[in-house]
Amino acid sequence: MHESSLADAADRLWEELPGHRVEILNGSIVVTPPPDGPHQETCYDVAFEFKEAGAREAGLRAVPGIGLWLPTGRDDYAIPDVSVVTYDYKDALVEKNCYAPHVFRLVLEVTSSNWSNDTVIKLKTYAEAGVPVYVIVDREHDQILVHTDPEGGHYGAVTPYKRGTTVLMPPIVGVGLELSADRLLDGDD
Repeated sequence: MHESSLADAADRLWEELPGHRVEILNGSIVVTPPPDGPHQETCYDVAFEFKEAGAREAGLRAVPGIGLWLPTGRDDYAIPDVSVVTYDYKDALVEKNCYAPHVFRLVLEVTSSNWSNDTVIKLKTYAEAGVPVYVIVDREHDQILVHTDPEGGHYGAVTPYKRGTTVLMPPIVGVGLELSADRLLDGDD
């Protein structure tokens, strides 16, 4: 078997399934169907709120759907729903439109039909990549989880938020921001 067959298979799936997200996590291809409207509203709103809170002035950008090259395998990469990256992230291009982990300050995932990928597999791989903050908008369990302090493939701290509360972005992100848990979960005002 050709040594790049996993990456080639992922590329073929990406071409054959327009609108689907194709990732390689821990050496396995993961295909996610197109997201629903509320999912996309949340992603747009989060990116917008980071920009409004001064991300550019802080040397950061909030970007939806860019690739994160993962240290978990030769071809592993993820495509977080929203990423907060350093302003010079384009200089850290690895390949396949994926960027080195060191430019990522925060990744946010909004769960869909494959919520276990976001809450289990990506939790570990983002920690292994050293992403300082991982936010999970867990629509399956109606909560927001903010994971911080990655070390040894695990996040050392998690702060849960329920409906009716305000989600605080940790200072390590570099931008002070408060978001409504309800708005994150529902994708609207």
